[in-house]
Amino acid sequence: MSGIENSGGQAGEGRVKNAVLIAGPTASGKSALALELAERNGGVIVNTDSMQVYSVLDVLTARPTAAELAHVPHFLYGHVHPSTAYSTGAWLRDVTKLIDDGAFLERPVIFAGGTGLYFRALAEGISEMPDIPQSIRDRWRYELQEQGAAKLHRILLREDSAAGMMLKPTDGQRIVRALEVLDASGRSILEWQAARGRPLIDRASTRFFVIEPDRAELVERIEARFDRMLEKGALDEVRRLTELGLDPDSPAMKAIGVRELQAAMGGKLSFPEAIERAKIATRQYAKRQATWFRHQLGPEWLKLRHGDRVESTISGPLQCNLKS
Repeated sequence: MSGIENSGGQAGEGRVKNAVLIAGPTASGKSALALELAERNGGVIVNTDSMQVYSVLDVLTARPTAAELAHVPHFLYGHVHPSTAYSTGAWLRDVTKLIDDGAFLERPVIFAGGTGLYFRALAEGISEMPDIPQSIRDRWRYELQEQGAAKLHRILLREDSAAGMMLKPTDGQRIVRALEVLDASGRSILEWQAARGRPLIDRASTRFFVIEPDRAELVERIEARFDRMLEKGALDEVRRLTELGLDPDSPAMKAIGVRELQAAMGGKLSFPEAIERAKIATRQYAKRQATWFRHQLGPEWLKLRHGDRVESTISGPLQCNLKS
C-alpha cells in the first residue's frame, strides 16, 4: 500500500493512444529497445521503473546515459529527491501531468521499465488515496519504531477492524499505511481502495511487450553491468547518498548495491564480497521480476527474446530487433 492501490482488471478508453509498453527484468535490454523504437518512430520514452525516478543514483539504477537522453525526449528519470517516498500513485499523477502539459504532442509514447505495478496502473487504473500530511506520516513511523508492529496492529484492529483483520501483525509498513490513511482522512483504507480509477492508456491501440531473456545470458549481463557501474562511479553515488543521512528504510536506500557498498566503505565487508553480494541480490531481484510478469501480466503481452523482431503499428510501422 503505497499511496494508491490497484483497482483490479478495469479496462477502457484511456487518454494515451497507440502507446508501447516494454516490461522486463533488470538488465534485460528494455532501455535499449525503447531507445531504438523511439529513434525510428519519433517517439518519447517514459520511465516506468520505481528506482530510476530518484536523483543521485544515476549509475546504480542503470538510468539512460546523458548521450542516450539527448537522442530522444525522456521523462520521469531522476526527478525525485531520494528523501521522498515516491509511490505508484505519485508516478501516475506525474504521467497525467505530462499529458495535461502536452509533453507528448501526438508523438508515440513508449513506457519502459521493470515496475509491474506501474504498468498495471497504466493499463487498469488505480484507486486514489488521500494526501498524507508529513506530520501524520512522521508520527506513525515514529510509533512503529517505538512500539513495534504488533502494538500498532492492535490499535488498527480497534480503530478499523476490517482493515486490521486483513493484515498480519508483523506487517509494519502496511499497518502504518492503514493508520495514516485513517488518521488523515477519517475513512478506512478499504473504502479508498474500493473506488476505481481509470486507465491512462487506450488498451485497444496499445502494444504490450515483456522481455523474457535466457536466464544464463541475463546472469552474465547483470554481472558485467555491475562491473561497469563501479567503473562509472557507483561508489561516489553511494557516498553522496549516504551523506544525505536518510532513513535506512527510505525506498531510495533500498536500491540494489547501496547497502552492500555502504558496508564495504564502512569496513564491514571486503569490496569483493560486497560486489558479489550486490550481484547476487540483482539476480534474485531479476528472478522475482520475471516471476511477477509471468503470473500477473495478461495474454495481451507479447513475450520477447533477444533476436526477436518487434513489429507493431504506432502511427505507421514500428520495427526493430531486440538485441542481446
